[in-house]
Amino acid sequence: MTVPRSTLRLQLHRGFTLIDAAARVDYFAALGVSHLYLSPLTTAVPGSTHGYDTIDYSRVNPEIGGEPALVRLAEALHERQMGIIADIVPNHMGIADGHNAWWLDILEWGRHSAHARHFDIDWHSPDPALRGKVLAPCLGAPYGEALAAGHIELAYDPEWARFVVRYHEHVLPVCPVDYATILRAGEHTELNALAERFDGLTTQPEDQARAIRALDALSEFATTHGAGSLDAALATYAPPTSGALERLHRLLERQFFRLAWWRTAADEINWRRFCDITTLAALRVERADVFDAVHALILRLFAQGIIDGVRIDHIDGLVDPREYCRRLRERLAGCEAERPQQLDGPRAYLVVEKILSGDELLPGDWDIDGTTGYDFMNDVGALLHAPEGEAPLTAVWNELAGTAKTFADEALAARRKILAENLSAELDRTARSLHRIAREQPATRDFTFTSIRRALVELAVHFPVYRMYPYNGQRTADDDVHFRRAFEAARKVLPRADDSVLDHLDGWLGGTDGRDERAGVYPPAAPGRERRSASALFAQLTAPLAAKALEDTAYYRYGRLLSRNEVGADPGEFARSIEAFHAANVERARHFPHTLVATATHDHKRGEDMRARLAVLSEIAQEWCAKLRAWSTLNAPQRRELGDAWLPGASRDWAPGPTAEAMLYQTLVGCWPLDLDPSNTAGVEVLANRVATWQLKALREAKLRTSWHAPDQAYEAASRDFLFDILAPQRRDSFLREVHAFVARIGRAGAVNALLQTVLRMTSPGVPDLYQGCELWDFSLVDPDNRHAVDFAHRHAWLIDTPPSEQLANWRDGHVKLGIVHRVLTLRSVSPALFLEGEYIPLTVQGRAARHVVAFARQHGDAYAIVVGTRLATSLLSPDDVPLVEPRTWDDAVVQLPQVLAGRALFDCLSPCAPKADDAGRLFVRDALSALPVALLVEEGVPKS
Repeated sequence: MTVPRSTLRLQLHRGFTLIDAAARVDYFAALGVSHLYLSPLTTAVPGSTHGYDTIDYSRVNPEIGGEPALVRLAEALHERQMGIIADIVPNHMGIADGHNAWWLDILEWGRHSAHARHFDIDWHSPDPALRGKVLAPCLGAPYGEALAAGHIELAYDPEWARFVVRYHEHVLPVCPVDYATILRAGEHTELNALAERFDGLTTQPEDQARAIRALDALSEFATTHGAGSLDAALATYAPPTSGALERLHRLLERQFFRLAWWRTAADEINWRRFCDITTLAALRVERADVFDAVHALILRLFAQGIIDGVRIDHIDGLVDPREYCRRLRERLAGCEAERPQQLDGPRAYLVVEKILSGDELLPGDWDIDGTTGYDFMNDVGALLHAPEGEAPLTAVWNELAGTAKTFADEALAARRKILAENLSAELDRTARSLHRIAREQPATRDFTFTSIRRALVELAVHFPVYRMYPYNGQRTADDDVHFRRAFEAARKVLPRADDSVLDHLDGWLGGTDGRDERAGVYPPAAPGRERRSASALFAQLTAPLAAKALEDTAYYRYGRLLSRNEVGADPGEFARSIEAFHAANVERARHFPHTLVATATHDHKRGEDMRARLAVLSEIAQEWCAKLRAWSTLNAPQRRELGDAWLPGASRDWAPGPTAEAMLYQTLVGCWPLDLDPSNTAGVEVLANRVATWQLKALREAKLRTSWHAPDQAYEAASRDFLFDILAPQRRDSFLREVHAFVARIGRAGAVNALLQTVLRMTSPGVPDLYQGCELWDFSLVDPDNRHAVDFAHRHAWLIDTPPSEQLANWRDGHVKLGIVHRVLTLRSVSPALFLEGEYIPLTVQGRAARHVVAFARQHGDAYAIVVGTRLATSLLSPDDVPLVEPRTWDDAVVQLPQVLAGRALFDCLSPCAPKADDAGRLFVRDALSALPVALLVEEGVPKS
């Protein structure tokens, strides 16, 4: 298999295309990465900035250069022995603004569309108004209002040669069965003749071919006579024509879509979405025909050697991730013989976007190479935090919040809110599937839909991981561990009258018996198909529930320390020990040695170096708590009084409110540029605008005082005013100077954390992924800030072959980080087996400063690499203006090396140091870390100083 040595993630869009990427290949090669890891290549909604809203799986997106540009990029990479890992999106498609041909075909022909089974649509909705239709929740106002206001109109689209319903940018096709009625409404001889071609049409597939011929005739007529030739017919459906609105309404009622206010989606949508986003419709990729259509291009590109592997987006959205991954692996394997022989290896590299919660393990039977690295991001992030900071930071947060709620409490409340307000339709669909099972059994037919739904709510909100992965409808042993936790928590909350219902749900959702302990009976197993369906629906409910409730709600409510509020992390887990970090790496090396390891992604909430800086607050918790109080007092005059009732946990009676204010201060401290002086008015304004964008998103995601669905514009404006007031030029000698000074206070320790994080990512088991631009300091905020344009030319110019330690004195410009990335990647290219196949050996550190050192070895055969890094450095740093612990401060700290290295000279790849272990194998930290806060020691090879 061609396992990447390292990857570099690029976000492609019309502002940075495949052509632009090809122009930077020399830099990527010089940096040392082996593969470019590209955002989705397939055609997306025009103007997409991310590519996850695919509208056509058969073509490389022309906005990013199309397939010719992709081929040229691949050729340029192959010339340098590099390759491509492609991001794919099998779970959902973009359906916004009438660009998706598959979705339009469904809107036009309903259940008889050739693509009706491509999407996960409930065609048998219990709502008579949706039976045989799809909900189209695109209206900005209730349907009746939009209709009466004339915002919904019937039109003819000359490019598409169709009658369509328009609502602003939304375009929905009218079924050709209704064309005869529309044309005759104009009472025009030629239109009446044209209408005859549509007479007798049905939606049956055999009639659709006749409809196409009739549509061709309509197109020819409109082209010959001009689009205005149809105005007579269209005018009868538009005001001020008498009865126009009633006529238009009746026409709309006959279509295979039901136009609706966007707010109806949460309660009534009858098709699966990506989370709660109604512009992304979920696919039934478990169907063989859909799988083939979705993957044909990617499989061809792999067979041709243009790509070397894939990253699977949102694996938890699929019905059966295990079966999907195995099928994809099998299909990729079938392409291996076609691949050009000059490539290093035929087997595809395959990783999945999967968030592992708590002690959850990635299933070992999916036939994949690992995850996209959120688990490592959590491991290394927790390692940077001092556990002694937890108690004081918790206390001050509880004081600000006016409550002692833990993150788990906030997460549970958020799950209930999301389930009730955002995913109610998905909950109902799952409950209906279970209710159908209940009705088929005499012993359970009196279980009401409401009681089943009530029990289901408690199981879902208490589910401790994103989802389960049942096999043929039954839970695995690992699934059952998680289900039992949810089951016991639900039993404590539900009334005892629901015990029997809960026990049966246990069985119907993949359990082995579903025993009712009180009655002592074992109900018959549910039919296989129904059980599989119910289990899948439950899994597809808990996954988006967890994502929306945790990542997009609770993370913005609970702000004890924002460096732990990251995708894949549990903010309730404050810190991890060195031993726990080693244990996770050992497990990674044993089970998924080629998994991606990342510290920044296109979805991160905060840049990797911003998190590293904020982690320093755990080391000076008391000082930070005092600073929070002082700043709050200092800025109290800038608060905006709201004059309304106190909303617990939200704003109290002023904006932005105590908790939002505390998170704002953390954000300012975390993202404040190292070179920004308070007197730089323009620079501060740029920062203020960046933070204002984050603030608006944070307040809305928290869903306390305001939200995306119900924005409180007065509160938002007051919060923005507060931000701009405290950052106003007239406060440059007060608050601005305070923030600047505090960032200077923690900046060096933050840089130590960041450099440690960088080295650990590139030397721990797995394939290191570098997010675009993070070769230099990354103090970005959540998207769109973390997807800003990257100046690769600047980075290329700074790529020199001198030891990174020479740049430490100028650490603020990030050059030292770039040098470390370059050096470690170069070592990986020289000794790939050492890191891709080598054993991971935790090393013991002894001495009074032992807790401040992380050390391990990578070993492959006779080759060793020793990693030594500084941790929790605040109390050790000297007054000098460099992020380095003076050698004498390390005192008696030693790293115990493998005995085979005793007495042997070692060379630091990152500095001129050449420390030597004594005859007992002891390496003094003062020797290893005399030039940099991190060291990567080898016996021989390049690069050497």
